[in-house]
Amino acid sequence: MSMTVKAGSRLFGATSTTEMIVVRAPAGEIELTIGGHPALLDASGRDGSTDVAEGHGGGAAMGKRYVDEAGSIELLCTKAGDGLPALAGELLALKDAKPLPASD
Repeated sequence: MSMTVKAGSRLFGATSTTEMIVVRAPAGEIELTIGGHPALLDASGRDGSTDVAEGHGGGAAMGKRYVDEAGSIELLCTKAGDGLPALAGELLALKDAKPLPASD
């Protein structure tokens, strides 16, 4: 299911408690999933009737940012859950922290 998101949009996992906020989003429609199922724009759509898809579990960590390889989308996890975010079937990776400058 394709959807259009913009910075500030809240996303909810359909099968887990994972919640995210969009920090950066590409223009146009994207295929975004959480836990292997389409991301929801409203928590009321959670029904818990399905499990996290194989390969899309493992847990999203609260406060961590997830990005795609190209850097076109960035999501911030606001509530931890079992489902991991993916763009067009490819799992998003944890964004590396920037090193702080040395204070010599």
